[in-house]
Amino acid sequence: MLYFAYGSNLHHFQMKRRCKDSVFIKKIKLKDFKLTFRSKYRAADIEPKKNSIVPGGLFEISKSDEKKLDVYEDFPNLYKKYYFLYYGKKVMTYTMTSKTPFRFPTERYLNIVKRGYKDCKLDVIYLKKALNK
Repeated sequence: MLYFAYGSNLHHFQMKRRCKDSVFIKKIKLKDFKLTFRSKYRAADIEPKKNSIVPGGLFEISKSDEKKLDVYEDFPNLYKKYYFLYYGKKVMTYTMTSKTPFRFPTERYLNIVKRGYKDCKLDVIYLKKALNK
């Protein structure tokens, strides 16, 4: 299956540790969404916003990888699944169930996200925009 990663799941080493069968395919942009950070964990989330873009990584994952991600993302309690089409193919990602206010991420978490942006060759301007609240 196809999985859209953002936040800490962009970090290739971390993603491989979480999902041993995962294969990074390419960077893509999810349109009409914006990146934010929220919850008591100060974790990355995406939410609908017209004319906004969330850059991310498109990964191929196995069914067992999906089950591991479900546990990591605390599905369905903290995150729920969101599906969209990318060139006619169904892609899964996660969004938080509760839309809490912005909370700046911890330095450790932010460094993992930044490393993921480098791994996927993403433009950090979108990350900086999400952090300027």
